[in-house]
Amino acid sequence: MATKALTPPPLQGPTAKEKKYDRQLRLWAASGQEALEQAHILLLNSGPGVVGVEVLKNLILPGIGNFTIVDEEEVIEQDLGINFFLADDSLGKSRASETCKYLTELNPDVHGHPMQSSLENFLQDPKVLNRYSLVLLVAPSKSNLDLSLVARSCNENAVPLFLIHSVGFFSQFSVQLPDDFPIVDTHPDPASTKDLRLLQPWPELYEFMKSKTKDLDSLSDHDHGHLPYLLLLLRFLDDWKQSHDGNPPGDYSEKKHFKTLIEGKARTNNPEGGEENFEEAAASVLKSLNKPSLPSGLRTLFAELDSKPLDREVSRDKIRITSFADVLQSPNFWLIAKAIQQFYSDHDSLPLPGALPDMKAQSKDYIRLQNIYKAKARQDAEAVTSHVRAMEEAQKRTIAIDPKEIEAFCKGAAFVKLIKGQPLATDVDASRLKSIYRDLKDEDSLLPIYIAFLAYDAMVAQAADQPPEADSEQKPLDDLQTHTKDIITKLAAAANDNGEQFQTTIIARIEPVLEELVRADGAELHNISALTGGMVAQEAIKILTKQYIPIDNTCVFDGIVSKSAVFRV
Repeated sequence: MATKALTPPPLQGPTAKEKKYDRQLRLWAASGQEALEQAHILLLNSGPGVVGVEVLKNLILPGIGNFTIVDEEEVIEQDLGINFFLADDSLGKSRASETCKYLTELNPDVHGHPMQSSLENFLQDPKVLNRYSLVLLVAPSKSNLDLSLVARSCNENAVPLFLIHSVGFFSQFSVQLPDDFPIVDTHPDPASTKDLRLLQPWPELYEFMKSKTKDLDSLSDHDHGHLPYLLLLLRFLDDWKQSHDGNPPGDYSEKKHFKTLIEGKARTNNPEGGEENFEEAAASVLKSLNKPSLPSGLRTLFAELDSKPLDREVSRDKIRITSFADVLQSPNFWLIAKAIQQFYSDHDSLPLPGALPDMKAQSKDYIRLQNIYKAKARQDAEAVTSHVRAMEEAQKRTIAIDPKEIEAFCKGAAFVKLIKGQPLATDVDASRLKSIYRDLKDEDSLLPIYIAFLAYDAMVAQAADQPPEADSEQKPLDDLQTHTKDIITKLAAAANDNGEQFQTTIIARIEPVLEELVRADGAELHNISALTGGMVAQEAIKILTKQYIPIDNTCVFDGIVSKSAVFRV
């Protein structure tokens, strides 16, 4: 009886989620998407409330898990003209409920939670912010006390916080990150990630090079022109070392001479008139023959591990690194970082990433090289993993770190970034702002916008503290100018600058921004708020996924000249 041929099962195509989020998965992969879906974003809304809603829009579309809107206002007619997530029948209803209803229509996978409450009442529970992944606070707040309370609570609980302004043609946002905010997957430029270890070849790579280049001069034109360029570099490095006391090319002149040597070995009496693989080898000399050094980001990280100050909390769980034993109890990042540090101490190099650049080569040779590099990368990752497992065992951890997480750290170790967060400047802190005082000399600087918003917050908070029946004797612009002069005076004193003419010049440059803030009278322009919402959402996604490097720590936008700038204040 003849056997019936079996039809192979069809290849499984992408899931519905993969189809839905196809483009963004190419940016932050499944791990980033999972982080978004586990996130719960809190929006503390105030004023016209447009910019905060625009941020949420740009987080809901890529698929955050949950969001909560806290807003005490009810919808009025002015809201309908600038907030695209309200309808005519929203009038008189809770603005939090109505915007939440229309926002969730953007993505049925996202769950919204409205709460009609004042910021003061919402913050009565000191632990209320602990349940959120990230907080968006729209300014100006009616009370500096509320703003300080939110900033302090977020800082104590390691919850990232965005403080956002959008008034008229100007906007600004600041980011408060935890004291230590590590990012492993920084997505560096591919050109900078090439790590071939040609000055430290391991036996498998060296033996492969010897087998492919032992009869170099007698190879056919085809084989000669398809030798991978890194094997050529290794071969000619071997020759060079024999005549230079075992040393590779060191300074620029030696490397230039070595490059000329390689170029002279190329065959030119072939139909192509040259050999591309030799050109690739010559072009790689300056970049590929550098002694490995510890990147600045890892130096900072290793210094943190070595110092371990007694009062520094390193996690949301309040785990303090005070000794090596405490590192073992710390979050995964710090434990793997300690293992990487041990690996570097043992081998004087970081784990090999294992990736190969494109090059002219025969397929079988390129695949063999890939396997050699991948095998070495796995070997290095296993060595790091052994350090991790030893620390886990010593501390009797019940849940082992996923090997994929360790492998990802090893691949990106050279580009790890440890951002040192600091609390938001919720008031005029001259000691912190004096560093940017001199930057105000730059006529093209956008710092006047930041200073103007500081003054604007102070003016709004002061007005909120006054009884309703109290009338200010000053016009709004005069009042704003008074607060601005007070800020500049404090900054100048902190910078030991007694030059009144310079201060007068700075205030004059801030004047147009003050006039726009007064003209707008707290109103938002939808196009400015929409653009700002996109910028904030982009930085929020970096923080939630812990991929790419977020701004540090303040961004301002001038909608009149369409220009933005980033400052650390």
